[in-house]
Amino acid sequence: MDNNLKRGIILENYSNPFNKGLIDNPNYKRINMNNESCIDNIDIMMNVDNNTIIDIRFDGEACAISTSATSIIIKILLNKSIDEALYIIEQYENMIDEKDYDETVLGEAVVYNEIYKQPNRKKCALLPVRGIKKMLEEL
Repeated sequence: MDNNLKRGIILENYSNPFNKGLIDNPNYKRINMNNESCIDNIDIMMNVDNNTIIDIRFDGEACAISTSATSIIIKILLNKSIDEALYIIEQYENMIDEKDYDETVLGEAVVYNEIYKQPNRKKCALLPVRGIKKMLEEL
């Protein structure tokens, strides 16, 4: 994927993030995630039913990388089983950490495959998956 396409996907998901906005529903688990070193502070809500992710929503203040990563990850994880979602998250984390990973499950998230070149941005790209992973592991 060329850099212009990557930038376009990141910008689109930052400007028009998918499922941004929280709702009042007791069936959702909720977590707050933030990066101490920057402005990133997001709330993530997730509804899991019958071992399947039904919905994920988020809101808050975050940089372009965190916001776009959250939007993209939500799109990828919707309607996945808990095990599928944890596998995708593991592959995403491996990609960000420069380890071997299965690109076939990452969809648009591969736009962050060179984020390691900006080490200070790795936390931004990992923020949403760490929150979602924590919620899934607590189920």
